[in-house]
Amino acid sequence: MSTGTSWGNRFTIAAAAAILAAAMVSAQQYAFEGGQRKAKSRTNPQYPDLARRMNLSGKVRIELVIGPNGRVKNARAIGGHPLLVQACLDAVKEWKFDPAPEETTQIIEFDFKL
Repeated sequence: MSTGTSWGNRFTIAAAAAILAAAMVSAQQYAFEGGQRKAKSRTNPQYPDLARRMNLSGKVRIELVIGPNGRVKNARAIGGHPLLVQACLDAVKEWKFDPAPEETTQIIEFDFKL
């Protein structure tokens, strides 16, 4: 019985670390508020180059109106730095949620950290 870490485990750990690092560099943690409809698919906002060069970080709050079919009907910023807001708006318009009997409104918060 070996006490060392196998190559497969090291590879899996390295791959997981790379995925986590990429997610952190591109920026966000998601926080949902309101009518908690589950997101079926999400597109991550890209950290804008100008914001990255300026070492800009912070939170962006987006209000979504989600149609009964699960598609985002409307998205508007309710807080956050303008350089970060547009990246979030572009991304959430691609999100898809579980269907529901009626239209719902949900607030999502993104946390951009370098």
